[in-house]
Amino acid sequence: MTARAFLNVETSLTGRRWVGPGADEQRLAEAMAQQTALPLALCLTLVRRGVSPADAAGYLAPALRDLLPDPLGLRDMAKAAARFLLARAQRQRIAVFADYDVDGGSSAALLILWLRAIGHDATLYIPDRIDEGYGPNVPAMLALAGTHDLIICVDCGTLSHDPIAAAVTEGADVVVLDHHLGAETLPPALAVVNPNRQDEDGSLGHLCAASVVFLMLVEANRQLRQQGETGPDLMAMLDLVALATVADVAPLVGVNRALVRQGLKVMARRDRVGLRALADVARMDTAPTCHALGFLLGPRVNAGGRIGQADLGARLLCSTDPHEAEALAQRLDELNTERRDIEARVRDAAMAQAAERGLDAPLVWAAAEGWHPGVVGIVASRLKEATNRPAMVIGFEGGIGKGSGRSVSGVDLGAAVHRLAAEGLLVKGGGHRMAAGLTVEQTKVEAAMARLSDLLARQGAGAGGPADLRLDGLLMPGAATRALVERLEEAGPFGASSPAPRFAFAAMAVTARRIGESHLRLAIADGAGGTLEGVAFGAFDGPLGPALAEGGHTRFHLAGRLELNTYRGNTKVQLRVEDAARA
Repeated sequence: MTARAFLNVETSLTGRRWVGPGADEQRLAEAMAQQTALPLALCLTLVRRGVSPADAAGYLAPALRDLLPDPLGLRDMAKAAARFLLARAQRQRIAVFADYDVDGGSSAALLILWLRAIGHDATLYIPDRIDEGYGPNVPAMLALAGTHDLIICVDCGTLSHDPIAAAVTEGADVVVLDHHLGAETLPPALAVVNPNRQDEDGSLGHLCAASVVFLMLVEANRQLRQQGETGPDLMAMLDLVALATVADVAPLVGVNRALVRQGLKVMARRDRVGLRALADVARMDTAPTCHALGFLLGPRVNAGGRIGQADLGARLLCSTDPHEAEALAQRLDELNTERRDIEARVRDAAMAQAAERGLDAPLVWAAAEGWHPGVVGIVASRLKEATNRPAMVIGFEGGIGKGSGRSVSGVDLGAAVHRLAAEGLLVKGGGHRMAAGLTVEQTKVEAAMARLSDLLARQGAGAGGPADLRLDGLLMPGAATRALVERLEEAGPFGASSPAPRFAFAAMAVTARRIGESHLRLAIADGAGGTLEGVAFGAFDGPLGPALAEGGHTRFHLAGRLELNTYRGNTKVQLRVEDAARA
């Protein structure tokens, strides 16, 4: 039997059903509060994440040393680290072939900075998204093999059989450090370290490529210690791992959560020249958060690979020259602005096309001539968010389409795209659970999307409407203190698979003031003297804005996330309103 909707909100203003903690969760949270002396609101948040009272302290203060897996648990790891160190010891020529996104750039930067710290250089190669496409290609690998002894492919390579075979034939060794879904057969590389190989158990499948690279460097440092040497400081590199993990939307669970938590502390020191310059052009004036990594820094690092020079982001992350870093950051900021304009045009056209095709299918998709391949992934993400369904967006040029897709929780898009490629409906395709890319002939796109929709439907895609809004509990304005918000932050960092706690405020009187084109500033009162400030970003892009602005004497149930808002040195608690319902 379906549980009763929280506060009886079956259909909110945004069309969602509110789901709160059940009676059992409420009892567990109250027991945890008694045993640990933690605030009940925090205990509700922990219980909803499956944390027991005995594990609460460890969860709130995760220790990387306790959670970091043994690198040798991944196949080929010892071989990869040993070959890496041999190249360093014999002063061999090393090339790093990386993907053009944040994960690829961060992975490349980790290797290059580690080598630079011990006096060894490496060549950075990032393919052009439009001219070369994703991953290793035969001409590039042949060229690198002709001038290098070792090629390390990061965030790519697991499916690149022919390009890697070409490099090996030319005499170079190839090591792959990747996380994308592998096929039944592996390319002829010396080592393929990938938690998503078919012969891995999948327990580390949530790692991004930068985390795989980090584990390889942990093993390299261990092997160095056995040789009586000390390797570079890896803890100081966790800012790059955190950036990649968040930007690649890897789930913030287990070791990922510990890596990001520690990485944010490293980033807050502002020691890395490139990230400091990027934070300044992005006008970050507070300590870094997952939101900042995902929405301020990540898109700017990505901008070069999307619509500009592919290696700009990785070069920025590797930079140690403040003047060079400032110039690169400024250029990436300009490209990001240009990217937003291109994205907006494609997004509007794609949304209209998808709506005409139908937004209730297992797969929402759109395709057209001339859509820039650098923004189709972002637009797919927007379609997914708007429909709660997997989405694919494809841009055609010369009869060939390059597409990118995003999935929803519980639906493995990468596996479905990989199967499509194996069935011959795609030129190529691959990815991981939440994101995938493909190349398809224009004449086959309808058949390919129909087949993809069928495969996703078998996984349950499209079975429901807008996603339920999960709430951690009910609060009164007087309880929303700065101390509570700071305690709730201990359950973070928040992101993919670990959403920030959301609370409801029942039957509130709301006074709303429009700010900018689509936002609302709110004054919230409970009628008994308790007040709270609120903000609803993008409220007028949907039904929230008109309803709250014209509410008059109507009282509303409000739902959202508590946060600290600092303005001119004054810090206040505010509710970031995400949904509402008439009380």
